[in-house]
Amino acid sequence: MVHTTASSPRPGPGPHPTVPLQPMTVPAEEAEERARSFHAIMSRRRTVRDFDSRPLPDGVIEWAVRTAATAPSGAHVQPWRFVVLTDPARKRRLREAAEAEEREFYGRRASDEWLDALAPLGTDEHKPFLETAPAVIVVFEVHKGPGTPRPYYTKESVGVAVGFLLASLHQAGLATLTHTPSPMRFLNEVCERPPEERGAYVIPVGYPAPGARVPDLRRKPLEEVMIRL
Repeated sequence: MVHTTASSPRPGPGPHPTVPLQPMTVPAEEAEERARSFHAIMSRRRTVRDFDSRPLPDGVIEWAVRTAATAPSGAHVQPWRFVVLTDPARKRRLREAAEAEEREFYGRRASDEWLDALAPLGTDEHKPFLETAPAVIVVFEVHKGPGTPRPYYTKESVGVAVGFLLASLHQAGLATLTHTPSPMRFLNEVCERPPEERGAYVIPVGYPAPGARVPDLRRKPLEEVMIRL
C-alpha cells in the first residue's frame, strides 16, 4: 500500500521592509483641472517622421528614462533596458539593418489587409529618421539570463514603461516615433546586448523638422473607448 500525505500549504510571505507612502496630495477641486491640463498637452502628441538634426538639451533623455523606470512591473523585476544611440555610425548601422527587415515586410511578409491599413500613414521601407534624429532609444525586454531574475509580465511591464517615456519626452517638447521592426534580433548586434535581452521598441527622439507634416488623423471619442458600469 502506498501512503500519501497532502502537501502542506505554501507558507505566506514573511515580513518585508516597508517605508511610509508619500502620496501626491491634490485638492479635490483641482483634480479634474489637472487631468484636463495633462490631456491638453498629450492630445498634441503625434508620431513624427521628419526630424531636425539639432542636438537635444543636456539631461533630457536621462530624466525621461528615469521617469520610464518608475513604471510598475511584475514582481518589481523592472525587466527593461534603454539603449541610447547618438553616434552617427551606430545610427547608420541601425538604419541599414532595420531597412533590410522592412524591405522583407513590405515586399513579402505583410498581408494586403495590413498594407491597406498602413497606406493612409504613408509608411514604407525607408527609415531616414533613424539617422536624422539626434538620438534613438532602443528599448529591450530583459528575460531570464545569467545573473538576472526571472521576469513576470515582461511585455506588459515594458509597454507601460514606454508609455511613461513617450509622455515624458513629449512634455519636454520633443517629438518621437515608435518603430517596431520585425524580427528584431539585429538590435542585439547593433546595440551590443546579450541574448537574454530582446528588442521591443526603436524610438527616434528629436525636434520636428521645420515644416514637418503629419497624417490628418482623428482619435476615437471618449464614448467609443470608455465604458462605465
